[in-house]
Amino acid sequence: MNRLMSWPEPVVRVQSLSESGTGTIPDRYIKPISDRPALKSEIHDHLEVPVIDLQNLFGKDPALHQETSRRISSACRDWGFFQVVNHGVSHELMKRTRAVWRDFFELPLEVKQQYANSPSTYEGYGSRLGIEKGAILDWSDYFFLNYLPVTLRNQSKWPAQPVSCRELVAKYGAQVTKLCGRLLKAMSINLELKEDYLQNAFGGDEMGACLRANFYPKCPQPELTLGLSSHSDPGAITILLPDPDVAGLQVRKGGKWITVKPFPNAFIVNVGDQIQVLSNANYKSVEHRVIVNSEKDRVSLAFFYNPKSDLLIEPAKELVNEDQPALYKPMTYDEYRVYIRMNGPCGKTQIESMKSNR
Repeated sequence: MNRLMSWPEPVVRVQSLSESGTGTIPDRYIKPISDRPALKSEIHDHLEVPVIDLQNLFGKDPALHQETSRRISSACRDWGFFQVVNHGVSHELMKRTRAVWRDFFELPLEVKQQYANSPSTYEGYGSRLGIEKGAILDWSDYFFLNYLPVTLRNQSKWPAQPVSCRELVAKYGAQVTKLCGRLLKAMSINLELKEDYLQNAFGGDEMGACLRANFYPKCPQPELTLGLSSHSDPGAITILLPDPDVAGLQVRKGGKWITVKPFPNAFIVNVGDQIQVLSNANYKSVEHRVIVNSEKDRVSLAFFYNPKSDLLIEPAKELVNEDQPALYKPMTYDEYRVYIRMNGPCGKTQIESMKSNR
């Protein structure tokens, strides 16, 4: 773990590279040919991530409730991703929280540098994931903060400027946490488990949550790099507030990369690796990545809802039998996430390595 105390080389801010006016990107950001995005050929207009209206999920009409549940279950099995509308989070709060992070990234570099992070916790202002010296890097900067449990929440590590940032993040986090709880209930019921099963298996009131505000600067050669390399999310579920004006998220489906078109005022929800483990792969986390743009920068907010870090996570006993043995070995979330902190995003190699030999 000592290797996680500091970055292996000086950190370069991608926003500074972008604003320097360079016409070419440094070699450190050029992906192998097999990983580069084919920007035009990979927009599959006939395939779209499901959009689900949550209004009826906990309404009084059982038929509408059942239909909404069925759509969530189908999206979790077939896609691992879906968009949600009428989700209970204030549209105005979503807009203001995203705007305040854009304002943060537009602050002078010396102000942002006060929050420079280290790989030990990733908290603060960062520009890389993983600590391999000489690694190929992604074209993005970010700000990462802990929201839950409250014992890890340290608002002095959150930006003091813009002045409304801390208050907005606290309010936004509270509303998105409620949405996460509602979705976990629906997933539990769909898996034929007790409605609070997933929440309790992940730590109940002691579950973790963190926010990563992503900034993807304009890139002079977007066909050579990625804003975020292919990966699946290590936690339970992720709630993404995308940039409303510029698409960037791509999801792997049937061997192809599908560009997600953000639906107005929607969140993009995805199943994390820990749901895949607990559901014994009935629900699967899915590889995704982010492409960049030569004309516009992008801001998105990823809210990660995660298991309590020291709990053993393993397939639910109710979902394991002779015909469907446990596919994964028990592991704590703390042990699990060390891998991504050391290696950065690497497709689905991490969860595949957890498979049981039985």
